[in-house]
Amino acid sequence: MTTWRPHPQIRVVAIGLHWRNGRLLAAEIRDDAGRIKGVRPLGGEIEFGESWRTALVREFHEELGIDVTITSEPLMMENIFVHEGTIGHEVMFIAEVTFPDGAFGGQDRIDFREDSGEQIVARWFDLADLDVEGRPRLYPTGLKDALLGPAGRPV
Repeated sequence: MTTWRPHPQIRVVAIGLHWRNGRLLAAEIRDDAGRIKGVRPLGGEIEFGESWRTALVREFHEELGIDVTITSEPLMMENIFVHEGTIGHEVMFIAEVTFPDGAFGGQDRIDFREDSGEQIVARWFDLADLDVEGRPRLYPTGLKDALLGPAGRPV
């Protein structure tokens, strides 16, 4: 198993929100013991000179082999977090994306590899099942509240 630690500098990332039947696609985040501690929508780091839109499309193409369509303006979040005792810091562009017709239609999970070789599992999650006792957290922290809005319902 790969032991992942946050980068020691601020990263700028783009992540995509893909929904199927009201459920959000997110990759499992594991602790060093291999337990699922949370989930996070797919995406990755924006390269120097690259727009967030280009990065988001590139990341989905690299990870899943598909070309997504961005369907919203970005939600911006600052994500300062601790993973296994190491502090991470990200500035995030978070936008809704759609998949090409039929992509992953009959699948409950998507398995893929990161550039590092790490095997990743992504599934569709109901927001109501995240950030509750005994269930995985939705990362970045605060994303669930932003998605639900002040009324506690999806915006």
